[in-house]
Amino acid sequence: MARIMIEGFLCERCSHRWAPRGGARTEPSICPKCKSPYWNKPRKLTIAPERRAATRAA
Repeated sequence: MARIMIEGFLCERCSHRWAPRGGARTEPSICPKCKSPYWNKPRKLTIAPERRAATRAA
């Protein structure tokens, strides 16, 4: 059996992988699974509220 490589996309939010239908070359506007429009941007790390208060007080 031969293996082939198919180009696709990976959602940075939910880790869903998909191949576009019909070989579309344009970037999709949303992830088809989680519907996030920010699928190609990694999440920003959040700071715990305790640390955020300590940072502002300093």
